[in-house]
Amino acid sequence: MSAPEPGEGPLLPGFYAGRAVLITGGTGFLGKVLIERLLYTCPEVGEVHLLLRDKRGQPPRVRLNQLKQSQAFDNVRAQCPGQLDKLRVVCGDVAQPRLGLDDAALLQLREVSVVFHSAATVKFWESLETALHQNVTSVVALMDLCDQLPKLEALVHVSTAYSNAERRHIEERVYEAPAQLAGLRAMLDALPPSLLDDLTARYIAPKPNTYVFSKAVAEATIAQRPRKHYATAIVRPSIVVSSHRHPFPGWIENLAGPSGVVVGCGKGLVHAFNLDLAARADLIPVDITIDTMLAVAWEIATDKSGEVRVYNSCSQQNPITWRAFRDRVVRNVRAHPFDHLMYYPFTFGIKNRYVYKTLELVLQTVPLYVADYLARLCGVKLQLSLVTVSERLQAMNRVLAFFATREWYFSTRNVHALRRRLTRADRDIYNLDVCSVDWDEHVRDFVKGTRKFLLKEKDDNIPRARRFVERLRRVHQFVLLVLSALVYRLLTLLLPRFVFRTAPTLAGLAAPH
Repeated sequence: MSAPEPGEGPLLPGFYAGRAVLITGGTGFLGKVLIERLLYTCPEVGEVHLLLRDKRGQPPRVRLNQLKQSQAFDNVRAQCPGQLDKLRVVCGDVAQPRLGLDDAALLQLREVSVVFHSAATVKFWESLETALHQNVTSVVALMDLCDQLPKLEALVHVSTAYSNAERRHIEERVYEAPAQLAGLRAMLDALPPSLLDDLTARYIAPKPNTYVFSKAVAEATIAQRPRKHYATAIVRPSIVVSSHRHPFPGWIENLAGPSGVVVGCGKGLVHAFNLDLAARADLIPVDITIDTMLAVAWEIATDKSGEVRVYNSCSQQNPITWRAFRDRVVRNVRAHPFDHLMYYPFTFGIKNRYVYKTLELVLQTVPLYVADYLARLCGVKLQLSLVTVSERLQAMNRVLAFFATREWYFSTRNVHALRRRLTRADRDIYNLDVCSVDWDEHVRDFVKGTRKFLLKEKDDNIPRARRFVERLRRVHQFVLLVLSALVYRLLTLLLPRFVFRTAPTLAGLAAPH
C-alpha cells in the first residue's frame, strides 16, 4: 500500500467500524487504556468482547460492571456513554484448557475480526510452571480459538521488549526459541516442583527471570505456528509508564516498575535504588503503546501478510537517563507531595550492588524495622506492617535493578514505517511518536497522576502536605548536621591516634639505608 495523501481522512476508525473485537487482559493497566481508546476514537466499532474469569468470588458480569466504573472511562461516559454498552462478557480463563470457553461462548465470538491478547502473569519470578502455563500455553489455546473464527483478520499479541534481554541490540524480529514448548512440558511433568524451583534459574539462563523466559518462548511458539486465514503481529513495549495524553495526562493504575519508584520516593520510604544513572531508561507511555497496537491491527489486516511482524514500542528516539528521571521525580514529589510521608523525599542511585545494599540497609531497612517496633510498642495500629513494606520495597528494587543497570538498543523501523503510513488525520488521533513526549512535563504528570489515580489523594491536601514537607526538610537538614558533626568528631579523635601510631613506622621506612 502506498503512503496516504496528507488530505485523506482517518483510516483507523473506518477500519474498526462494524468489526467485533476480542480483548484478553481487559481489566489490566494496558487493557483499560485499550478499551478506552477503542471506544472513544472509533465510534462505529462493533461489539467489544472481554474474556473475564471469576476472581475473588466475583463473577465476570459483576467484574464488567466494576470495570465500567473505572476512572479510565470518564471521557467515554461524559461524551459517548452509549459506547460502554458495546462491552460484552465472555466467561473464560486463559489458564484453563480451551481458555475455559463453552460452546455458547464460541458461538458468541464467531463474528470477531480482531483479537488483542494482553493477558499474562507479570510476576517476574513466578514459578516456571505457572509462567509457562499462563504466558505460553494460553497463547497456543488462543491461536486454536482464532483458527475457528471465520471472520478473524488480525491477532495482536503483547510481549515485552526485554524478551531477548541477553542481547544488547534487539531487532524487530522473532529470535530463536530458548526452549521448545514440548520439551518444557515433558520436563515439568518429570521433575518434582521442589527440584524444579531449585533448577529454574540455571535452566532459563541467560534469561533474567521466568517472565522474560516465558515471553520469549511464547514469541517463538507464535512464529512457528502454521499461518491461517488471519495475520499475526507481536507488539513489544519496553517499560510502560503513565499515559502521555489519554485517557488523561499521567493516568496510572499499578505499582510496577517506575510507578513504584515514584510512590517509594514520594512517601519517603525509599532512599536507595540500584540504578545506573548514566544509562537510558527506556520508558514508554501506555497510550502510545496502545495507539501503536490499534494501528498494527489495521496494518497487518490490510496487508494480509503471511509473516509474523514485530513492533518494538520503545523510546529509543527520545531517550531519558535514569539520572534525569530520578531528579525529576524527586523535584516533583517535593513540589506535589503525597499525604502521610514517612520522611523527606531524597534518593541515591547506585550501580554497585554492594554499595547499594549497604545504603538500603542503613537508609531503609533499619529505619523501617525500628519504626515498626516503636509503633507496636506504642500501640499504634498500622494498615500494613512496616517490616512487610521493607520486604516489598526490596523485592521491587531487585526486579527493577536488572533493567535499570543495563542498556539496550531497540530497533523501531516497523513502528516508524507504520506511522508514516497513517494519514495526517490518523496521526492527530493516534500518537505513535515518542518524540512528542516532553519528559519534564511527563514526569510532572506522572507524579500528579500517581497521587490522584493510584493513591486516591485529593488536591485539596497539597498545601498542608507542602507545609509538612517543609518541616521534614528542616528535620532532614538537622539530621545531616548532626551526622556531619559526629563524623567530624570521629575523625578528630581517630586521625591523631592513627598519625601518632604510624609516624614512627613511616619515619623508619623513609630513613636512608
